[in-house]
Amino acid sequence: MNRILAAVAAFGLLAASGTAHASLAVGAKAPQFAAKGAKGGKEVDFDLARALKKGPVVLYFYPKAFTQGCTLEAHAFAEATPEFAALGATVVGLSADDLPTLKKFSTEACRDKFAVATASPAVTRGYDVALNRPGVPAGMTQRVSYVIDRSGRIAYVHADMDYREHVSGTLAAIKALRAKRPG
Repeated sequence: MNRILAAVAAFGLLAASGTAHASLAVGAKAPQFAAKGAKGGKEVDFDLARALKKGPVVLYFYPKAFTQGCTLEAHAFAEATPEFAALGATVVGLSADDLPTLKKFSTEACRDKFAVATASPAVTRGYDVALNRPGVPAGMTQRVSYVIDRSGRIAYVHADMDYREHVSGTLAAIKALRAKRPG
């Protein structure tokens, strides 16, 4: 009976954390990709494999630039970017937005602090983050944040359309990775 109660409680915590609908499980191999994006209004190329050589990557998917939740989430990630950088982590946001939109969003919402890139249909499928709702344009993504460790494995997932816990959750996961690192 105690095992059943513990399992129910654990499932409740999982659902409350927003990870019950997560697309890729912790421990899964993150699909490698390269994408066009923007940082500080300038076009950049983002390559996951190259970024992982420098340290862990916070890869967060957001539905659409300049919508209220996505703008507030970008502001929160921008504010926390120095802390992520101090821990050796790279932050990149992904959406189906086009490059001109990303250039503007990278300056206005991301405050020139981190890159945003276009999530191609292949990337959206690979990370299984398509936002499949009636009336939602094709290509839009769910709001899902991943922490990918240097080995290319998913170390943390937070899937919740409410933007508010994505930054704190990914930052805590980066700190936990740092604490596990030898020496």
